[in-house]
Amino acid sequence: MSDTRMYKRKQEKDAQPLADFGKIQPQAPELEEVVLGALMIEKDAYSLVSEILRPESFYEYRHQLIYAAITDLAMNQKPVDILTVKDQLAKRGDLEDAGGPFYITQLSSKVASSAHIEYHARIIAQKYLARQLITFTSNIQTKAFDETIDVDDLMQEAEGKLFEISQRNLKKDYTQINPVIAEAYEILQKAAARTDGLSGLESGFNKLDKITSGWQNSDLVIIAARPAMGKTAFVLSMAKNIAVDFQEPIALFSLEMSNVQLINRLIVNVCEIPGEKIKSGQLASYEWSQLDYKIKDLFDAPLYVDDTPSLSVFELRTKARRLVREHGVKMIIIDYLQLMNANGMQFGSRQEEVSTISRSLKGLAKELNIPIIALSQLNRGVESREGIDGKRPQLSDLRESGAIEQDADMVCFIHRPEYYKIFQDEKGHDLRGMAEIIIAKHRNGATGDVLLRFKGEYAKFQNPDDDMIIPSPEAPAMLGSKMNQVPESQAPHPAESATTFSTDNGPLPF
Repeated sequence: MSDTRMYKRKQEKDAQPLADFGKIQPQAPELEEVVLGALMIEKDAYSLVSEILRPESFYEYRHQLIYAAITDLAMNQKPVDILTVKDQLAKRGDLEDAGGPFYITQLSSKVASSAHIEYHARIIAQKYLARQLITFTSNIQTKAFDETIDVDDLMQEAEGKLFEISQRNLKKDYTQINPVIAEAYEILQKAAARTDGLSGLESGFNKLDKITSGWQNSDLVIIAARPAMGKTAFVLSMAKNIAVDFQEPIALFSLEMSNVQLINRLIVNVCEIPGEKIKSGQLASYEWSQLDYKIKDLFDAPLYVDDTPSLSVFELRTKARRLVREHGVKMIIIDYLQLMNANGMQFGSRQEEVSTISRSLKGLAKELNIPIIALSQLNRGVESREGIDGKRPQLSDLRESGAIEQDADMVCFIHRPEYYKIFQDEKGHDLRGMAEIIIAKHRNGATGDVLLRFKGEYAKFQNPDDDMIIPSPEAPAMLGSKMNQVPESQAPHPAESATTFSTDNGPLPF
């Protein structure tokens, strides 16, 4: 074999890996030139691509500089042509890096019209998205080989970055009004057909439902209060009404309590047996009967609970989509917002992270077309204020971020005057055992106050006029604000129960 043939074969062998594995980044430089040229010859062309392209969408750096100059001109309502683009590039100090005056002139000569500019722009945007995904997967792959990096943290980062890419490139086109009118009219007809006059998901609290017309699809509802006001008791009472009484599927994400703790509180709520007895297991015989009878209501209830600690908005998004798709969930409750995170994204402060979380929750409510109710903490400003009205929460008391108020369609506060030793309102009404639900913001309706009865020993909120008659297989008893006495023939031996029912509204049992 001659030296020439051996050298040629060696060249082919060396080139083989490049032929098999070498890949160039997705790009369309010719289309970039055509789009830029069209932008400089048609005055209205920019409006067609402004929502599709950004400077970084272009592969070639000089094209990024030219498009940035065109964007500057358009934003300042100045004409876009060869001369103005050259002048703007010179002002920015980018004219030479962009190829100089000759290259700018040459671009405009490569296109006759902007007839297909939108189609070409979408191709450029798709190439840019592909490059982003390549960079993203390459970085994740590199880190996955690094044994010093925790895989769970890496998964959080990967999910966060992918979410960031998808949000930046999410585009929804406009809709002509006719189909929207048809949808609104259909919702109106369904509301009219309901005997309760509600258009949303019924909470079971009559006066609250009257103001809200039920929890509305795509709404983000913030329920906020200071500690010990009964936030969790409120949403559990509501969850019981919706999932157990009305058989509507809902999901509850508890970041503070385990699933067992949560269900224990639900058992206390439903069975009306004091929490300390459920915790210790020291129940009288009639209480065991009462428990056995009422706990049956909870079985097969369409209530889905998740106690993932430090839940991220990205995990929530994935789980929520599955719950809606597989179980037809009509509402999601989150206890509580400040315990969530947005791992995998970079923030300058906790306030920025909370803003991202609240904005993501609102976006998720719109995407899934269901109400999302998120509990939130209030800051300590409430405690420092004096007087009856001073203890009432205000929108400015929302903790960590004003974005929560901005993103929410409704903000409700839970206020128990009795907790602050306030036993009467200004009209002399008895406030012992009562809780105020203050609707402070309602984007699509009225604001106002609703009074509910709070039974702390049962972690329960209820309508003030609810009798709560609960029959028992052994001895029917009325378990409302006043307890019927159990007949002597069925009363437990004193040794079986040293604790009697109380109507005092003390702190939550656990």
